[in-house]
Amino acid sequence: MKRTNQPRVEKLQRREILKAAGGCAALTNTSLLSTIFSLSATNAAVAQNNGLTGYKAMVCLFLFGGNDSYNLLSPLTAGEREDYLTARGGVYQTDNGGLGLPADELHSIIDPGSGRSFGIHPSMPETKSLYDSGKLGFLSNVGSLVEPTTKADYQAQSNLPLGLFSHADLQRHWMTSVPQTRSQVTGWAGRIADLVSGATNTNQNISMNMSINNVNMLQTGGSVVPYVITHNGSQEVGWYGPTWTQAKIFKTLTDDVLSRSYGNLIESTFANANRNALDAAIEFNNATSAVTAVDNFFPDDADASNLQKQLRMIAKTIGAQATLGQNRQIFFVSQGGWDNHDELMNNQAENLETVSQALKNFQDAMDGLGMTDNVVTFTASDFARTLNSNGKGSDHAWGGNQIVMGGPVRGGRVHGDYPTSLAPGNDLDVGRGRLIPTTSVDEMAAELAMWYGVENDNNMEVILPNIRNFLRSGDGYPIGFIS
Repeated sequence: MKRTNQPRVEKLQRREILKAAGGCAALTNTSLLSTIFSLSATNAAVAQNNGLTGYKAMVCLFLFGGNDSYNLLSPLTAGEREDYLTARGGVYQTDNGGLGLPADELHSIIDPGSGRSFGIHPSMPETKSLYDSGKLGFLSNVGSLVEPTTKADYQAQSNLPLGLFSHADLQRHWMTSVPQTRSQVTGWAGRIADLVSGATNTNQNISMNMSINNVNMLQTGGSVVPYVITHNGSQEVGWYGPTWTQAKIFKTLTDDVLSRSYGNLIESTFANANRNALDAAIEFNNATSAVTAVDNFFPDDADASNLQKQLRMIAKTIGAQATLGQNRQIFFVSQGGWDNHDELMNNQAENLETVSQALKNFQDAMDGLGMTDNVVTFTASDFARTLNSNGKGSDHAWGGNQIVMGGPVRGGRVHGDYPTSLAPGNDLDVGRGRLIPTTSVDEMAAELAMWYGVENDNNMEVILPNIRNFLRSGDGYPIGFIS
């Protein structure tokens, strides 16, 4: 039978073959561009070498849209429970406008530090199990601050984060931890990588900062940008590697183009970067595909959520860290769907169920890999949401509650200052149950950075320019959620 769907390879010229396979566009997909921009990562200046032995990884799970986190973790102590229900407009019933959760459906826990009782959202039995096992804790009322802030400061508009209650601004502020400006273009995890990458990682082609599906400001530094992968691994050029005839020709021609000596500096740099990027994608996929034990801790693709697939890829990458030559790694995964001005209760229940199951899978994988004490996972979100109902949902607010998980975490605890009253008009309420944070993103990030190996000296000030508003130089962990 005559073939009608294959190009006549013998008549294709060199340029035509490259064009048929995607040409330069094929060589500049997201993963490859990540490598191009991160080639200088290993030249990062490292001002100190203390605490950089062994392997450590941080995993950020960003909940885009603003999680209503006072239903993630709500008070059960007598008096506090009543204030919560008042603020939430009563227990939720169809069309009654209330946003409170029934006490008998919550997973009850006790914080041993304060003796206070709390309830974890009904959709999160796995989170309750992790809390009880000491592998997971909560951070209370965390948010972006320039400096410690009171209600009087807020009313006077004194040194507040720009664009309060705005998605774009608060996402940016969480990631940069410089909330007094919109011009900051690097994130605190990127600045950590700038500082430590050259001293901890031998791989020149793959950034220590890795993200699933998107470039983000959190991981972007001055010389380090995230290496972007998918839940299936690093993206490779489609025609580079297969053994069928056209692909072999494409590979030969590509190797020829990229191995030439170019007199023009830009051409030479571009060719070298693409060569490194092609090799890095293949290296990454070979290393991670060999970590098959991780698959036992996650459901099959047909039953897995997108978040489970993302965290499975992160687990594989952690399992391959020695092969990849990386003693420090920072990961970014995300989930959308949290901006629930309407249908809050049903949407949040589904989202939190997904998060809870995925976190349990991931922690089990870390235990299975023997990485329990080497990895800290934490959540972040634009902001919490108004305690006050808008009728069927809640709106943009400020300070909220986050999850921290892993062997280094002091689990089974509620850390920070969970407000003793959520009643309308309390000392932290700036209107509609928008709560001023009592713990800053700077303090959370500083504790993670110190565990990671960064000294609390001038290096910390480079990573977190506002940190001296919250923590003195030389002091230890500011919150105490790391043991």
